[in-house]
Amino acid sequence: MRKILRAIAWIVGAVVVVCVLALCSLYFVSQRRLDKKWSVAGHRLSIPTDSLAMVRGQHLAMAINKCVDCHGSDLGGKVFIDVPPVAHLVSSNLTRGQGGVGGHYSDLDWERAIRHGVRPDSSALMFMPAEEFQYVSDDDMAALIAYLKSLPPVDRIRSTNRIGPVGRALYLKGDLPLVPAEMIEHNAAHPAPVPMAASVAYGAYIAEIGGCKGCHGPGLSGGKIPGTPPDWKPAANLTPTGIGHYTEEDFFRALREAKRPSGVAIDSLMPVRFTKLMSDDEIRAVWMFLKTVPPKEFGGR
Repeated sequence: MRKILRAIAWIVGAVVVVCVLALCSLYFVSQRRLDKKWSVAGHRLSIPTDSLAMVRGQHLAMAINKCVDCHGSDLGGKVFIDVPPVAHLVSSNLTRGQGGVGGHYSDLDWERAIRHGVRPDSSALMFMPAEEFQYVSDDDMAALIAYLKSLPPVDRIRSTNRIGPVGRALYLKGDLPLVPAEMIEHNAAHPAPVPMAASVAYGAYIAEIGGCKGCHGPGLSGGKIPGTPPDWKPAANLTPTGIGHYTEEDFFRALREAKRPSGVAIDSLMPVRFTKLMSDDEIRAVWMFLKTVPPKEFGGR
């Protein structure tokens, strides 16, 4: 009996040692990547101060780029992910208030943060969708920065980001895009401005910078959204295979009222609280663009 107990104790001890070593390795490898510094020169912009630019920047922050979704309605920052085994992530306070970055960010700092996902100290921002915002045109980027610089101060000190063991494992596996800076070609040419109109080109632009491809996939065929909890519903197929039966009126209703053609409600994960703020031309442009997307089976992303 003693020999059996010793054997069991040895096995349990070995398992514990292996688990500890695995966790240490997981932490070391993931932290090394998370701590990487990014040398990004950035792109100098001429930031406007006129009222039209401010209106455009606010519209981008609300309806298109949806900055308020993660940073809060006052853009003063908030906890936007709080699943301890995965991560506790807090967005930055974008204002000039206490704890905010607006008081010390230069125009170049804003551009690097938004378009490249990199802080002034060259560290990477976590979960900042810069892989989408890298395609924002210079004119729109300048308008967005102009608006952010005009925000009223909000005093809010952010807590510290924490990445749990499950989050670190998912990150190393490639299923949790914690560091968008890793997914960006930082030396790529900036996109040419796209005229604001009900056109296929403008619809493609909005789909790129507005998060459509971030959730529904590069091919817009939907499926499981990377990094989301198991109970989250998959994104819908937006190609003609998925919404080919929609009329333009149906599409407007989907983005303004979160209703399918049948009248059934679309899942609340669809950010209708923001897409309903899009102009008629913007929604029509996205609709026109989606009709040109190659049909794909659901889940191919």
